[in-house]
Amino acid sequence: MPAAASEGSASERRRLVTVFGGTGFLGRRIVRRLLGRGFAVRVAARHPERVQAVFRPDQPVPLAVAADVRDEAAVAAALAGAFGAVNAVSLYVETGRTSFDAVHVDGAARLARCAREAGVERLVHVSGIGANPDSTEPYIRARGRGELAVTEAFAAVTLVRPAVMFGHDDAFLTRLIKLVRTLPVYPMFGRGQTRLQPVYGDDVAEAITRVLDRSDGADRPCYELGGPRVYTYQELLQSIAKAMGTRVRTVPMPFAVWRALGGVAEFLPGTPLTRNQIALMKRDNVASDDRPGLPELAVTPTAVEAIVRQIAGG
Repeated sequence: MPAAASEGSASERRRLVTVFGGTGFLGRRIVRRLLGRGFAVRVAARHPERVQAVFRPDQPVPLAVAADVRDEAAVAAALAGAFGAVNAVSLYVETGRTSFDAVHVDGAARLARCAREAGVERLVHVSGIGANPDSTEPYIRARGRGELAVTEAFAAVTLVRPAVMFGHDDAFLTRLIKLVRTLPVYPMFGRGQTRLQPVYGDDVAEAITRVLDRSDGADRPCYELGGPRVYTYQELLQSIAKAMGTRVRTVPMPFAVWRALGGVAEFLPGTPLTRNQIALMKRDNVASDDRPGLPELAVTPTAVEAIVRQIAGG
């Protein structure tokens, strides 16, 4: 049996971390990093049967349990005996009773409260740069309200706010590469002047692992994680094209048009574009100078161009 799946000894229980959302883009990277650092990992997911398919056969397989952040009993059971917990649950499209508030506010608060009651020592709550409880945009507002609710329920929580994330199997960079390669003219969000600081998903996962593994008492209440360079959206497209060995022709497209397209796209399989993603693209997505980030955790940020070359060449 892989070491990560066994939770019998006291030492293993002391190193047990429950990861909610552990099958998602960021979550599975967090799980791999934790396993590599010697933690025992319990993945709490709505579909635990999918966990084995997410991890390669040559990797340790984490223990999987069924848990939905809307189900208090399941959340409490998933946290039993854990030293640490990570909330990496994300929702970009509301469906039925699965609303932004249900997941990012009520669910996050429930997880934090159950973690406190279970005696969890360290809780990492993944939010995002730009989260704002006073925003007029439902997704951004729910993220901000979720941070407030979690902080109230678990005073020692560490908030982690990544910039827009990229990686080999993401819904951001991979799509941009495909569109740059195929479109004769690329429509930009607005005039393409929104500032972005894309961060590599594996770097975010490493940062979270280091937060959980710190023993020097230097934990900070909030980290904002950005990559090594700030681009305008237009500059990012041009940089991606250059790394691919091609050029891109861009044309401005009003946000009102994008929002209309997003409203239709939300009904398509795989949801290629949502109104909430468009809302995020209207605001600069850059780490704050007055918040600790990757450098404070001794993580060297990975350049977008390096991963572009890997994806485009592979």
